[in-house]
Amino acid sequence: MTADVFDLKGRTAVIPGGGGVLGGSIGLALAGRGVAVAILDIREAAAVEAAGRIAAAGGRAIGVGCDALDEGSLTAAAGRVVAEFGRIDILVNAAGGNAPAATTSKETAEPRDLLAEAGPSRTFFDLEIAAFRRVLDLNLLGTVLPCRAFGREMAKQGRGSIVNISSMTASRPLTKVAAYSAAKAGVSNLTCWLATHLAPLGIRVNAIAPGFFLTDQNRFLLTDEKTGGLTPRGRAVVAHTPMGRFGAPQDLAGAVVWLVSDASSFVTGAVIPVDGGFSAYSGV
Repeated sequence: MTADVFDLKGRTAVIPGGGGVLGGSIGLALAGRGVAVAILDIREAAAVEAAGRIAAAGGRAIGVGCDALDEGSLTAAAGRVVAEFGRIDILVNAAGGNAPAATTSKETAEPRDLLAEAGPSRTFFDLEIAAFRRVLDLNLLGTVLPCRAFGREMAKQGRGSIVNISSMTASRPLTKVAAYSAAKAGVSNLTCWLATHLAPLGIRVNAIAPGFFLTDQNRFLLTDEKTGGLTPRGRAVVAHTPMGRFGAPQDLAGAVVWLVSDASSFVTGAVIPVDGGFSAYSGV
């Protein structure tokens, strides 16, 4: 195998949720390998800003305001990307996240939590169903719908690579994050299903399963807003990560580059952990 199997020059990538920390970092990495990048985000200003960072680094990019849960918005975005760059070769589904109202305040429920005087503790029975549904929609439907809109363009050209963002909590559900864990389990399952369904069209579908990365969505669980230090949960995560740290955004880049390049031409339906060994560690 030679270095040219990682050559991505001339290809175009679309990254829904690219205005966020992880999606933006992936966009920079792909642009650095010659990929034209379309950054999509419901926050148009964030998409434009992320595209600007890529352009400032010498890459080609556009920022597009787009709602990953709106098929009309996605179809319009697909048309704009094709008009600008001529084709779509890569889709990285980076839209997702969690919500405090869909997260329990305790790891386990106890009988006293059911009493009226229990205070502000939030168990499974107290989760806001509207918030639970938003987390499911954002992570699962926010993957399904972009796969439809941009996968259709790949099917027309008979070639493409989709990378979904699952999580190590999909296979080893974490306490507190019930909605997020369920949604990411769905993303992993969908990845395998789509890999089978789309293989005859020349489209490969894989996923990465990040471990713990500090993002706007999980910072409230891992760091203390007042002191800036780690919460007990944050300390437990680091203690159970063999590499002894949280992931940095650039840690995802290598896995994504491999999955969208010809170096992984016979890989589809795989979910690749990028978690510093968290999912491999038994705790003892």
